[in-house]
Amino acid sequence: MRLSQFRLSKPGLSIVSVAAFLFRLALTGFGLFSPPAAAVQNPHGVQLVQVKADATKKPEPPAPVIAPPGSDLYLAQRGDSIPSVARKYLKRTKYLTSTELAGAIREANHNRQGVFLKSGEQIIIPGILEGPIVEKTVPVARDFEVRAIYLTGVMAGSDHGMRIIRHWREVGGNAVVFDIKDSDGIVNIAFDHPLATGQRHYISDLPKLIHFLHSENMHAIARIAIFRDEHLVTSHPELAVKSHRTGESWRENGKLVWTDPSNPKVQDYDIALAKFVAQAGVDEVQFDYVRFPAEGDQKDAAFYYQTEHSDHPTKMQRSEVIANFLDRAYTQIHPTGALFSLDVFGVMAWQRPVDLSHTGQDIVAMAKHCDVISPMIYPSHFFGMDGIAHPGDAPEHFIGESMDRFMLITKDSGVVIRPWLQAFAWRTKTYSPKYVEVQIEVAKQKGGIGFLFWNANNDYSKPYTAMPEMRAAKGRYFRGDEVGAKPEPAPATPTASTAAPATNTNVETGTASSPSDGGHRAQKIWRH
Repeated sequence: MRLSQFRLSKPGLSIVSVAAFLFRLALTGFGLFSPPAAAVQNPHGVQLVQVKADATKKPEPPAPVIAPPGSDLYLAQRGDSIPSVARKYLKRTKYLTSTELAGAIREANHNRQGVFLKSGEQIIIPGILEGPIVEKTVPVARDFEVRAIYLTGVMAGSDHGMRIIRHWREVGGNAVVFDIKDSDGIVNIAFDHPLATGQRHYISDLPKLIHFLHSENMHAIARIAIFRDEHLVTSHPELAVKSHRTGESWRENGKLVWTDPSNPKVQDYDIALAKFVAQAGVDEVQFDYVRFPAEGDQKDAAFYYQTEHSDHPTKMQRSEVIANFLDRAYTQIHPTGALFSLDVFGVMAWQRPVDLSHTGQDIVAMAKHCDVISPMIYPSHFFGMDGIAHPGDAPEHFIGESMDRFMLITKDSGVVIRPWLQAFAWRTKTYSPKYVEVQIEVAKQKGGIGFLFWNANNDYSKPYTAMPEMRAAKGRYFRGDEVGAKPEPAPATPTASTAAPATNTNVETGTASSPSDGGHRAQKIWRH
């Protein structure tokens, strides 16, 4: 068909329009023309391109962490955790335990949660010290009224121990006795001495512990078990009591636990430890087991002083050995400003010859070489005495009788009697807060100044309950002395009797029996 024969069927559609349409169609077919509509088919195209561009940008580094004064900045390594970092930094900080430091680290880092740290993470370590803590003794008069509890070395260096100390302070206590060396012979602090080979540093920093006690306004008492030293006698058998029969180490009822109290090397070791502790800043050094062995086959026990002083004009006695040792110890400890106290058997107040000949604890002689004597007068330990079937249930009688006797035999010596009292339920069904109150009140009435509570497990729930009530009854149970403060005058209390207490030939002791005891064998219940 020719073009001239082509006819348009629709009005207004010219040949020019058709030609234009066909031309545009041809261009489109060759890819030379894109219709404008294609530009709006994806209205988000520009945004997608922008997002992709943003994603390729490197994230900005976090703002640098700045450690405030008194803190350090630690860059975490792979495998680090908050507890491990706390252990690493503990010695450089003011904190006593790694758990305490770990809590402080979390708080200093915006209460950071979780345990493990990311490699490269910056952590603030608070409480950094400029140098090791150097603590000084806070001197008090020997008649300062101590209100103390006892803690093992393990407990004293633990978080639980810190809680016990704070609680005791809150209820009215003002002192703590803690182990430097117990009768197992393990030294709980770092101490450089050739004989101090058995060390477990439960108290990782002694001056720091003392500083903590001082910050709580508390009197720090360091307890050292002296001649009963299981580790020393095992590692150095040459320092043990000897057997006459065998020439080997002597055993007390089958146990190898006693060093020779008269051996100069043993004495020098204990004095060196005591002096070191005093110079570290404790306020009082307390000697325990400052005696000869009281049980076992006494006739078979051979001691250094018996051969060394064989030419002595008169036969030297065990009590002289103890007195001479205490004279040496007091001479070296006293100049530090720390008080010097001694734990003794409660039964020594009865002054029975058999007890004196075995233990060597002559109270009159010992009183000349110390500031404080602390007799262990736990009521439950006085079994078989004074016709009382259950002595543990008669605290009034046995506390009163013991204190009367100790006050009498130390009269005019100037020494303070500060008793160990019972804070445990052994051999008594009446142990309670009231039991605690009775002991303290009777001891005070009889002339005692202050008190020490013993519980081997460090459980002081009953004293905790009793203390607030006693504190409220001002002057009745205790004066309320505080470190660095003058005590308020207290109402007058009855003085100790000056009449000689009636003797009792049936007195039972915690020490060994002998033929002069009538063959009656004592049970071993004394802790010292």
